Amino acid sequence: MRVTDDRYQRDRSRLELALRLIKLEARTRTIREWTGLSDDRIRKLFRSYIRPGAAVKRHRGKSPEQIGFFLRASGVDADTHALAALLILFGVLPAVTGGNRRAAPIARGKLLCEAYEAYERIVPEPRIDFEHAAFLARALTTEDEICLRWCEHCGGINVVERMSLRHLDCRACDAVLPPQRQLKTARSSRRAPATLTAQSRH
Repeated sequence: MRVTDDRYQRDRSRLELALRLIKLEARTRTIREWTGLSDDRIRKLFRSYIRPGAAVKRHRGKSPEQIGFFLRASGVDADTHALAALLILFGVLPAVTGGNRRAAPIARGKLLCEAYEAYERIVPEPRIDFEHAAFLARALTTEDEICLRWCEHCGGINVVERMSLRHLDCRACDAVLPPQRQLKTARSSRRAPATLTAQSRH
């Protein structure tokens, strides 16, 4: 009975998350990635639980894939930093770079929904839809193109291009952030003396 109960609870959690994602107007692909449900089951959920004429829209086409959307200077970048902070606050992303990023998809999906709903409440005119929020969470998890960088002066969080060589200003205090490669070089140089000392003991 325990195995059956656990399976029922997992299926129920998937369905509850899927319905929540549908109400946030997530695309079928995004719902599938976060819940593991098939496209056919997702479509049936939409037809069964979303009444005709409801305000919920079902978006078609590809999910967002352009990182440049988050780095625009037209106000979207400000929303990006606010949303990134909420993703950390709600536990969608680890507070430390390189931390544990393998939370259970269902539990993490619920946290993503909570973070985005908080973003909609806090920001007067949200410029980031849920699909882009899910993309931002995925991009900051893989860190292939963008990553989080903490300001050494104020502790503020910044979303930056991973391979950028430009000196960027911290959005929180306007302090200049060094390029990512310079940070890596500095970290390597700080570790070098310890390595040489250990070798000299031998």
